[in-house]
Amino acid sequence: MAWSIAQVARMSKVTSRTLRHYDSIGLLPPAWIGANGYRYYEKEQVHRLQQILLLRELGLGLDVVAEMLNGTDQLTVLRNHHRWLQAERQRLDRLATTVARTIHELEGGDEVKLEELFDGFDAAKQERHEAELVERYGEGAAGHIAESKEKMKGWTRADADRFMAEWRDIAHKLGVLFVAGTAIDAPETQELVDRHYRWICLSWTPDRDSYQGLGDLYVDSDEFRANFEVNGDNMAQWVRDAMAHYAGTRL
Repeated sequence: MAWSIAQVARMSKVTSRTLRHYDSIGLLPPAWIGANGYRYYEKEQVHRLQQILLLRELGLGLDVVAEMLNGTDQLTVLRNHHRWLQAERQRLDRLATTVARTIHELEGGDEVKLEELFDGFDAAKQERHEAELVERYGEGAAGHIAESKEKMKGWTRADADRFMAEWRDIAHKLGVLFVAGTAIDAPETQELVDRHYRWICLSWTPDRDSYQGLGDLYVDSDEFRANFEVNGDNMAQWVRDAMAHYAGTRL
C-alpha cells in the first residue's frame, strides 16, 4: 500500500514542502516516484517519518536526526543530546525565575529591568543562530552581531515591543502577497522587502551579501523556516528570492 505526498502531508500535518525538503537532503526519500512526478510513500517511509517527528519533538536538529536514524554512533548522539537537555533544564529554571519576577512587578513590586525581562527566552537558540552565522560568513557576521547587540543594548521594553510588532505586520503582509501568487519582482513585493530591509537596519545594517545571506538562512534553518508557514505552505524560499532580487537591484 502506498500514499501520495498529499495524503502523507494531510495525515502527518507536515507540509508537502517539508516532505520535499526531507527528500532533498536525503532524510526521507519516497518509496518511488510515479510517472506523473508525484512522490509516493509506503509503510516503511511512513514509520520513518513518525520517528523523524518524534526526534524533532525532542529538539533535535535534522542533521542529528539523520545520524540517529542512519545508526551512526547513536550513543554519542544521545550523550550530546543529554547534555543539551541538561542545559535546557537550566534555561527553563531561568525562565521560571523571569516569569516570577514579572508577576511580582505586575502585583506592584519592583520593575523588572529590560535585560532581565527576557532572561531565558530562547537564549540557546540565539547562540546557535549566532554561531551558524559566524561559521557561514566569518568575521563579517561577527561584526554584524556585535553591532546589533550594541544598538539594542539601550532599548526599553516599549522599543522591543514595537520592533516585534513591526516584524509581525511585515510577515503578515508578505504572506498575503505570497498566497496571492505575487511575483518576487513585483513593485508591491519589493516595496515590502524594502520595509523589511529598513526594519533589519534598526538592529544592524546589512550590505548586499549579508542581506542575501540572511535570506538563505531563512530557507536553510529549520528554526527560521518555521516562522514562514502560511496556510499550510511555507514562503521562506519566496521571501529569500525576493530579498535576493532587492539586494541585487538596490544594495
